[in-house]
Amino acid sequence: MWNIIFLGLISFFSDISSEMVYPVIPLYLTGVLGATPAFVGIIEGTAESIASLLKIFSGYITDRYKRKKPIAFIGYTSGIFYKIMLIFSVSWAGVLAARCVDRVGKGIRTVPRDVMVSENAVKGREGRAFGLHKMLDMAGSALGILLSYLLLQLGSQNISYKKVFLISIIPAILGLMMFSFVKEKKEPRSVRSREPFWKNWKQLDSRLKLYLVIVFIFTLGNSSNSFLLLRAKSTGFDDTTVILLYFVYNLTASMLAFWAGKKSDSVGRKRVLIAGYLTFSIVYIGFAFAFNKVFIVIMFVLYGAYTAMIAGVERAFIAEIAPPHQKGTMLGLHSMLVGIALLPASAIAGVLWTAFGAQIPFLYGAGMSFAAAILLLIFWKNNNSASPEKTSSS
Repeated sequence: MWNIIFLGLISFFSDISSEMVYPVIPLYLTGVLGATPAFVGIIEGTAESIASLLKIFSGYITDRYKRKKPIAFIGYTSGIFYKIMLIFSVSWAGVLAARCVDRVGKGIRTVPRDVMVSENAVKGREGRAFGLHKMLDMAGSALGILLSYLLLQLGSQNISYKKVFLISIIPAILGLMMFSFVKEKKEPRSVRSREPFWKNWKQLDSRLKLYLVIVFIFTLGNSSNSFLLLRAKSTGFDDTTVILLYFVYNLTASMLAFWAGKKSDSVGRKRVLIAGYLTFSIVYIGFAFAFNKVFIVIMFVLYGAYTAMIAGVERAFIAEIAPPHQKGTMLGLHSMLVGIALLPASAIAGVLWTAFGAQIPFLYGAGMSFAAAILLLIFWKNNNSASPEKTSSS
């Protein structure tokens, strides 16, 4: 349990640092550097895709060499270089390069960290373990956003952005210090030749294979959160107040993440995942037809609920049914498929926004999420290998 808590604290401090910066990026790009929503989509999609594409290689190396802590540590150090690059960026190209460096680090660190969480979870309570980690992760995000908002009140917009980038380095360093408390389980180091996972694709759990397909479909409509911030700004929120909306989202996700993980242990992963996809669909329809500020706030709260139901639960689901010797690879494959879909998802959203207005990209995302929920529901009814009561018991 202590290992899970310390891993959560690493994410807590790292996310304070990251989220002090993340909600500022679309505002900095459009307000200071003059980028369009289409450019924002391309930048975010490219950066996130790089991170996700690297995760399968990170997962494979984790499975092969059985050394998770050093790999995760290397990944977390990129957050410091990312902030330094942002401080010196003078164009959207510089921001893109900085985001890519940050996402490379995320691509390296996420899978070994998740494998460590899974290894330290009590059998049958994987949802609680990932929920606890996600709770601390999102709490750090919420605090980082609040700090970003407060700092942006101190000076003129252009100067304040640079201050935020500089100060955000401090919690990143604190997160690295937490690694000294993490105890890694010692496993025999193996570098023998192994067959690539795709050669044994037919032997993988059918639930895992179908869920990976569903995740890909869903992600094609799940564009960058930057578009939510821009949508809020278009309804009348100013650059600093819109950051508080992102704070509300992260705070809600943090408050509900442990409950969602615990619930998935008792009622099954699929029920919680379907509820999450349907919630996302409702949220995106809400953003498409947002008519006032109060409605936007409610949508950000619901968006936090969606994140709580999906983020930790899907990791627990994949770690639970993946072959033990390929747990890291399967978590990485999941993230790689997300990454492949993220770039077109954000690019499509940016183009649709620029060409047809704000409503269309959100309606498109809502449709893709609803389709993912229906596919998972149909699969649940027709696949006898999936327990309708409790995934972890199957």
